[in-house]
Amino acid sequence: MLLYDAVRRRRDTRREFTGEPVDPEVLERVLSAAHCAPSVGMSQPWDFVLVREPATLATFRDHVRAERARFAATLEGERAETFAAITVEGVVESGLGVVVGYDPRRAGPSVLGRHTIADTGLYSVCLAIENLWLAATAEGLGVGWVSFYREEFLGELVGFPAHVRPVAWLCVGRVEDLPDVPDLERHGWRHRSPLASVLHDERWTPRPDAAGPDHPGPGTAGSGTAGSGTA
Repeated sequence: MLLYDAVRRRRDTRREFTGEPVDPEVLERVLSAAHCAPSVGMSQPWDFVLVREPATLATFRDHVRAERARFAATLEGERAETFAAITVEGVVESGLGVVVGYDPRRAGPSVLGRHTIADTGLYSVCLAIENLWLAATAEGLGVGWVSFYREEFLGELVGFPAHVRPVAWLCVGRVEDLPDVPDLERHGWRHRSPLASVLHDERWTPRPDAAGPDHPGPGTAGSGTAGSGTA
């Protein structure tokens, strides 16, 4: 699959998982792509924990469902009805969770390029996740980024030391197909805005026609987030 095809085809997968195990060689390629991501000061501050144990998957699924219910309780009216139809996890269905952690101690206390912006280490981890996602898409795998969790719960579940921050639980697995229309758009939660609405020359300028943060934006090419990842 060409790079631009993978970028456009990538989806935040939830309900399409088949449960079929991922071929070890394919998984190795996907994780190697993640490990090739650029990182501040060549620190490579990521860790990947592969979770396959059914009991652990079920424990995390139950935690996610509880957090989903708490979020749902904050919604009213149309937003509540729309959210009720959206699947926000495929933890058990995928059969494989890749938990991505950020270790700020990696490469020592003096990381080249991090002295003025501490978050560059966290940005590096997100780049590794994007590499993983695009590689998985090219390999015919689905990925779902689950973010309905408490960091301390997930860190303890997979044994992270206190200084390693959980950044993502990624559901990874074989899928029947990737949907043409992202779930959040299909359910009407939010739509991707056109490039022109976020593009500026020289200096930022306000967009009088831009949708507010609590309202669906224009366009039909994709979607934003509902606290569960990106579409």
